[in-house]
Amino acid sequence: MIQNIASDLSAKFGVDLQKSTAVTVPPKDQPLARFIDHTLLKPDAMPSDIVRLCEEAKKYDFFSVCVNSVYVSLCAEQLQDTDTKVCSVVGFPLGAMLGFAKAFETKQAVLAGAGEIDMVLPVGLLRAGELAAVLEDIKGVVEAADGRWVKVILETSMLNDEQKIQACFLSKLAGAKFVKTSTGFGGGGATVADVELMHQCVGDSMLVKASGGVRTYEDAMKMIAAGASRLGASSSINIVTKGSNDSSGY
Repeated sequence: MIQNIASDLSAKFGVDLQKSTAVTVPPKDQPLARFIDHTLLKPDAMPSDIVRLCEEAKKYDFFSVCVNSVYVSLCAEQLQDTDTKVCSVVGFPLGAMLGFAKAFETKQAVLAGAGEIDMVLPVGLLRAGELAAVLEDIKGVVEAADGRWVKVILETSMLNDEQKIQACFLSKLAGAKFVKTSTGFGGGGATVADVELMHQCVGDSMLVKASGGVRTYEDAMKMIAAGASRLGASSSINIVTKGSNDSSGY
């Protein structure tokens, strides 16, 4: 199925999706914390919660903090002179806003200090087969990110396998760096099967982020083994300290 869809999209958009430049994959033996985007995306999160998130990220050396765009500047201030990046979500959590609005939010997040962007693609358009519109939506964010890494959230629980594969190839064609499973707000999270499928689609041309329901050390290791190079989690401390099962996190 993957090869057939790649061939169909190559013909549709006049490109060869089989040709690509390999990205640098983080080493599997790096510290577990460096796989993790320490995440707080709850709508009721207050500035004090975000400051605490940043303090935790500094203490445990997480790769990034992932926050709503309103808090990017606060995180950038809190994390200056550290190795922890600021990741902003865009079009979150529905992905159903106008493309130029996503591009504008991306530009503002970058100006505020975002080093990475996690965007939600327009799920309904993808399900309807409006692939050119989905491609343009992603391209707009990639261009607005001005070289910052873009992760495209597929919301896999709402898609069939064909749509997941199409989304991976459209993200690749648009110039995104990652494909990401879920928002954590869509009724389902990351599964090993979805991470494996996404990794098979993108190979070494892109990276895969697993998010939604990754709450324990065991969850994290399963996702990394399946092909994830990044994990989105609010239970990050529980993961790196190998704590007991935490059912409350993102």
